[in-house]
Amino acid sequence: MLQDKQQSARQKLVQAALSTFAEKGYEGASTREIAEKAGANISSIRYYFGDKAGLYRAAYTEPLCGTPFEQGIPDLNSNDVDKALKQLFRDFLEPLKHGETFRLVMKLHFREMIEPTGAWEHEIDAEIKPQHMALVNMLTAYFGLNKPDLDIQRLAFAMMGMAVNFYVAQDVVDVVCPKLMGSAKAIDTLSERLAGYARAMLDGESKRRSQENKQ
Repeated sequence: MLQDKQQSARQKLVQAALSTFAEKGYEGASTREIAEKAGANISSIRYYFGDKAGLYRAAYTEPLCGTPFEQGIPDLNSNDVDKALKQLFRDFLEPLKHGETFRLVMKLHFREMIEPTGAWEHEIDAEIKPQHMALVNMLTAYFGLNKPDLDIQRLAFAMMGMAVNFYVAQDVVDVVCPKLMGSAKAIDTLSERLAGYARAMLDGESKRRSQENKQ
């Protein structure tokens, strides 16, 4: 019974930490605020996690109980770039449909990308870099290049930056335009629009390269 209560108290701290860190980042969140949100004494953070860094690691890795949130490495075919872009953004935004905890986990992981604490180093090598390179390889093949140049890298980051923004700025989007991501259908529409915007970026890069070649 005591063990169950301790586990419940620990889980409440992890959940409170997840929402607070996702909202405010590591530096902006305070352990006192997290403890109050969990209905726990601040000393319980030291008891269960050692310190704020330990609590952050738990919030970063534990809430999904080992369920992978990543979509895997996309298979993007440059022979049908429109289909590939639709698949890319559909898969990337799919987690936004799967409940508040999932949304918070994704938001925290993407916040870690722009406010790194060190927790993301493994994630870069195991997930982010391979996914980025899948897009880079597709773009390289689409433009008929032997290897990616810096403009291919710029284009890939710019395309995915559109989608990453909807994870990092969820709270802002919900306030400014709540219907934008308010349902599964709305998220599907968003993914289609992002694919269209990415296609326009691709066409713009094609035009730029063509003009440079004529000079």
